Amino acid sequence: MTATAVRPADVSPADVLRISVRIAAAKADPQLPDSPYREQDPTMTPIADPAVRPEQTSELTLQNRTRDMHLMHEAMARAHMQHMHREAEHERLVRQFVDARRMKRRAERAGLRARRALAVALMQ
Repeated sequence: MTATAVRPADVSPADVLRISVRIAAAKADPQLPDSPYREQDPTMTPIADPAVRPEQTSELTLQNRTRDMHLMHEAMARAHMQHMHREAEHERLVRQFVDARRMKRRAERAGLRARRALAVALMQ
């Protein structure tokens, strides 16, 4: 039985509050291990619980929004660093390609000089 169902008479308001806080924490952080509230059916609509005061839900919403705003800066910094890493990797590959082409032309010129020197030596 989940916390969204009608609660029996033997469940205290403190238990209901504890369960609702656990559900809110599990929804806020999906990385929590072994939480039975992580994968609920999204089509289910929760029943308003009279034991939970509106100030508590607004406080949880505010805490989650504040946490998301703090994490947004980290996500933006992480995306920026990934972009810079990809850009540096691309520049490194371009530099390697340009260096390889330069070395190939240098080797071809050295081969031509060696052939010319060999031809001159054979003609004498």
